[in-house]
Amino acid sequence: MSQALTKSPKHCGDKHGLKINKLCKKLFAVFSTLFTTILCLILLVWLILHPTKPQFSLKEADIYQLNLSGTNNLLNSSVQLTLLSKNPNQKVGIYYDELQVYAQYKGQQITVYTSLPPFYQGHEDSNVLTASLIGNGLPVAPSFGYEVGRDQTAGRLVLNLKVLGRLRWKVGTWVSGRYRVNVDCVAVMAFGPSLPTGPLTTRQGTQCSTTV
Repeated sequence: MSQALTKSPKHCGDKHGLKINKLCKKLFAVFSTLFTTILCLILLVWLILHPTKPQFSLKEADIYQLNLSGTNNLLNSSVQLTLLSKNPNQKVGIYYDELQVYAQYKGQQITVYTSLPPFYQGHEDSNVLTASLIGNGLPVAPSFGYEVGRDQTAGRLVLNLKVLGRLRWKVGTWVSGRYRVNVDCVAVMAFGPSLPTGPLTTRQGTQCSTTV
């Protein structure tokens, strides 16, 4: 007499669960492969195009005011700045999302941050950037007046003009995440007791140091 084999509900449930697990694993493998392929394509395009960091040069800088007020070493300053920004890339555009400019003398910040409006820079395009940098009652080191006097005796004053910001690269329709950009421009100005009254000026057109 033969026995009929029957499957318990528990056994059926186990087989159904195994099928679901296999399906989930297949879907995960497909999406993982697709995601990896997209990342590899983006990386390949990035390596082929190899974006070059933007170039900045100092066109003109004018100091209209650099005075200590009172006995508390508080500085009033006024600086006008003109920069030339260039995108050297033939196939990569640049979005400048944030740019903040300030002036520095002997390692001391002598103006507050001035924000420039965001803009897009196309392939091999150049843009002229201007900023008015102001400082009202900024605290400086006690040696500040002595350093200015010493530079006046030496006949020249060296000013650092800084740009801090964030940018994004654009390749076709793809836009990268944000990258920090730091720019340092050095302005050397004639400065002596025999100079006529008026702003200290430099028109060197010197290349600035840029890091991304």
